[in-house]
Amino acid sequence: MQKSVYYDKNHFEMQPIGNLDINSDEVLIKMKVCGLCGTDIHKAVDKTVEPPITLGHEIAGEVIAAGDDVMDFNVGDRVFVAHHVPCFTCTYCKRGHYSLCPQFKMTNVDPGGFSEYIRVPALHVKHTMGKLPDELSDEAGAMVEPLACCLHGFEQISINPGDQVLILGAGQIGCLQIQLANHFLAEQVIVSDVNPYRLEKAKEVGATHVIRADEEAVQEQVNRLTDGHGADIVIISAGISFLLEQAMHCVARGGTVLVFAPFTKNDIPIPAYRFFEDEISIVGAYSSTPYNYTPALELLKKGVIDVDKMVTHRFPLSKLNEAITLAHDTTKEVLKVLIVPDGSR
Repeated sequence: MQKSVYYDKNHFEMQPIGNLDINSDEVLIKMKVCGLCGTDIHKAVDKTVEPPITLGHEIAGEVIAAGDDVMDFNVGDRVFVAHHVPCFTCTYCKRGHYSLCPQFKMTNVDPGGFSEYIRVPALHVKHTMGKLPDELSDEAGAMVEPLACCLHGFEQISINPGDQVLILGAGQIGCLQIQLANHFLAEQVIVSDVNPYRLEKAKEVGATHVIRADEEAVQEQVNRLTDGHGADIVIISAGISFLLEQAMHCVARGGTVLVFAPFTKNDIPIPAYRFFEDEISIVGAYSSTPYNYTPALELLKKGVIDVDKMVTHRFPLSKLNEAITLAHDTTKEVLKVLIVPDGSR
């Protein structure tokens, strides 16, 4: 039993997992698929976590042991599981801000998603783990958590049928958001990026129009495509600081900007007059909540989200660093990367 341990940029080591004995209210699963998230890439490349650590949280697996007090899961069940659990009782939780709960980031699966076997603590068994139906693949199961994150973001923006939607960034999250925007009956879903391959993938999953951001003026194209109205909803899905300023120039009067990616700069110039004169809003969304997993699962079951069109690469656990290097290179033809025990490109 091995896990991939992060020590530094370009430095991962395969190591024995060690003792994963479970308590009576816990579950042990065998990892079948773990998606490579943009935050995993950010942590590994920018060294924002304290090593040694096992990353990974978009998990699908099979139950191989269940404690005597676990009633809802049995050995052999195919499951998904997410990594953080709120307390449900603090000030933030009572206001519906579950991902801001002090307990949220303190909880995690053991040792992490990029491991052959994973101990699922009792809180996770109760609140963030669910069974995968027969009609969904393990790869689809690994998409429950990132899709739930997108649903949490959409809760903040109140998209209406007929809205003009602009998504800045055609990566894995942007392509999930394209499909959700169409599901919620947007009139147009406009997507910008600098990677032509990702823009093609964006069209495959339902983008109405795409903009090559390094060759075209995004604001001019948005104005042209919306007859000067602008985008009612602008979603920032790439962690590039200047996109906030760009979003502020593209959003329509009365519109909303959703910040769905971390920025590397704190000082970003924006046209602040628009808050008062145009009644625009800027909101943020971090991670997901336990209440987003069931809707995410149903959307996958009903085929609203096309996982097959998104997955471009599969790597074995031992090649995690190679997977991250590829996924981080914005010039490559890559979208969604999955880590599987016996994976291959």
